[in-house]
Amino acid sequence: MVLMTMIARVSDGLPLAASVQDDQQIGRSVLEYQNQAKMLFRKLNAQSPPQMTIESGQYLFHYLIDSQVCYLILCEKSFSKRLAFSFLEDLQNEFKTQYGSRVHTVSRPYSFIEFGTPLPFMADIHVF
Repeated sequence: MVLMTMIARVSDGLPLAASVQDDQQIGRSVLEYQNQAKMLFRKLNAQSPPQMTIESGQYLFHYLIDSQVCYLILCEKSFSKRLAFSFLEDLQNEFKTQYGSRVHTVSRPYSFIEFGTPLPFMADIHVF
């Protein structure tokens, strides 16, 4: 299951959108994972690998970078890596279609927070 989704600009780590699964499973530690994701965003740059999996406690972060935007999810370790990256590709395609031309013009965090609402392609992923 996908527990958290975050999207950020690579050039400055600015969070653009986020969504957290409303689930007791991750509980209070969700803030810890959000902070870890924000730290990762600040460390990314143009030379960062275009996709990666990072272990964090009992969960995994998977990310995909495209057009200087990082799409990141937090999943249970049992969640299929193939499905995780397929989800990230779908997320990237949808976000780029809706906001691609505006990503580099925004200056405030979470400018595209409305993107966190459920989208049709996410129905079977249990993300939002």
